[in-house]
Parts: sequence; C-alpha cells; structure tokens
Amino acid sequence: MRRADPLDVADWLHSAAIRLLRTVRTADAETGLSAPKLSALSGLIYGGPQSLSALARADQVTAATMSKLVTDLEAEGLVAKRVDRADRRGVRIKATAKGRELFHRARTRRLQLLRARVAKLSPSERERLREAAELMLRVAAGDPEEKLPRSGPLRLARVRAPAGWRALNEDAALWGGASDPEGQG
Repeated sequence: MRRADPLDVADWLHSAAIRLLRTVRTADAETGLSAPKLSALSGLIYGGPQSLSALARADQVTAATMSKLVTDLEAEGLVAKRVDRADRRGVRIKATAKGRELFHRARTRRLQLLRARVAKLSPSERERLREAAELMLRVAAGDPEEKLPRSGPLRLARVRAPAGWRALNEDAALWGGASDPEGQG
C-alpha cells in the first residue's frame, strides 16, 4: 500500500467537497433563498442567537454584508432581532419558527438527495464513506487527532468564528457551544 501524500489527499478532499456542495445546493433552490442567506440562517439555528458581528465572522463576510442578509431574512420573517441581555446597546439575532422550518425542509431535501446516491453504494463502501466523513469532520474541526462522539448523526455548524467548526448532534451540542439548536435561547 503506498503512502498518501498530504497534498494529494488535500487536493482530492478539496475537489470532492466542492463537488458535493454543488450537488446538494441544487436541492436548496426550492427555498427561494440564496446560499449566503441559508448559511446565515444555519449559523443561527445551530449556533443559537448571535450578534451581527459574530454571525459575520462565522460566515467570513463583512458586517455590512451580514447586515443586508439579516435585513432580508428579517423581512421574510425568518429571523428576529432582540435586545442583547448582556449588552443593552447591542442586538441578538435568532431564527424564528418559520426560519427553522424552512431550513429543516431544505436540509431534509439535501439529505434525501445524498441518501439516494449513497444507497447505490455497497455496504462496505457506505461504511468507508462514513469513516471518511468522520475524518473530514475531524480535519474541519482543526484537530485531526480528536475523536468525535459516535452517538447519532453529526452535522457541522459554524459557531463563533474563533472556535471554528464544531460537530453538533441532531438535538444538542456535543462539545459545548449551542445547547439549544432550535435557536430559542
């Protein structure tokens, strides 16, 4: 067995991730939202209520860009602003029930699309793909040595830019961060 060069693996991983993202984005068209708006909504759903600046850092955009996205999402009733309890001068943005419902429908469509393709693989290929997905999550988290919890489906959510990516369980945070993925907090 030959040793895999880290650069070759990184190149394959990069290409696969981009192609996979482009594939599942086709399922997002029914939401009527752009990818940046869905990304901001995702950050609020899985990261909980946040300030505009935290949300902008997490999505790696300027505060002005995020302000426009949030204004549009608010106009559609998908997010709401409230006074920050810790800093009365600031506001916290949170996903509304309508926003969570729209996002979860979009996520379900993405998963259905992927499920149909994954189902065509052999059982051993599906297990290898699951193992590869676990490795990808570890690489994305920034600590490939850290073992991920093995309970339930894992998903990535951007929460607070300095912390980077964190894996979240379907209903609760596995490693700190948002304890309320529904964004009620």
